Amino acid sequence: MKIGFIGLGRMGQGMANRILEAGHELIVFDKIEAHTDDIGKSGAQVATSLAELTKNREVVISMLPHDKALEGLVFSQDGLANLLEKDCIHMPMGTHGVDIIKRINKKHLDNNQVLVAGHVLGRPDMAATGQLTLVPAGPPTAIQKLSPIFDVLGKKMFIAGSDPESATAVKIANNFVLGSAIEVIGESMSLVRKYGVDPDLFYQVLIEGLFGCPAYEVYGKIIAEEDYDSVGASVQIGLKDANLALQAGESVGVPLPSCNVMRDRLLESVSNGDEEKDWAVMARAQAKASGLEK
Repeated sequence: MKIGFIGLGRMGQGMANRILEAGHELIVFDKIEAHTDDIGKSGAQVATSLAELTKNREVVISMLPHDKALEGLVFSQDGLANLLEKDCIHMPMGTHGVDIIKRINKKHLDNNQVLVAGHVLGRPDMAATGQLTLVPAGPPTAIQKLSPIFDVLGKKMFIAGSDPESATAVKIANNFVLGSAIEVIGESMSLVRKYGVDPDLFYQVLIEGLFGCPAYEVYGKIIAEEDYDSVGASVQIGLKDANLALQAGESVGVPLPSCNVMRDRLLESVSNGDEEKDWAVMARAQAKASGLEK
């Protein structure tokens, strides 16, 4: 396929390399030129502008960090809405809010373009090895056309329906559950530590008992070992996800009290100077609140 890829951050690098290695005709763009160096050396074409990137593309993937960046990418004078050719698919794969996905979907439809929300679940190491979980939503014919891309990026796929915002809601809810799980692990780890229990022993109880699943295995280990410098998603990204969940809930009248707890712990982590560490560092904020650390 003829694919354009925008956004080569921690997740985007691994995903774009997977696409290139699968033999697709790939052109990439990132505002930070250094991000394109390695993949350019590996054989991808490096665009110097969005106009160059979008020319003769069947699909353009964007992997951007927040809604403001996606809004600018689509709605600016030299943005995708004015550059994509008829029937070209735009697939945003980052974490975004429901409102922005609705807005860009309408814009693309008005311009005879196609939007598929192709959200992914997983950390950068999973992106690099094609082990992501994919949650796409959009027109069925477009989903089918994108199957060669999905095949190289993920191990599981759950099609959320024909409305792109459905996939966005699933992605937001999934991140909310994950963040809440991290918060609970941090609280429980502080509790057992106050009673002199080895954190690694409690970690083994969790994963070999009722909670033997990837979320508890990965984040329980990070918290037990206090390995917060190996960043999958930073505190800042986690805070963005919490705010997206609260906004989504407010817009449809769904209270999310647990999300407020998670958000407050993330804000504590920012106050502690840990905003660039993995968001599991909210367990350190819990430990400080419990008198275990200064």
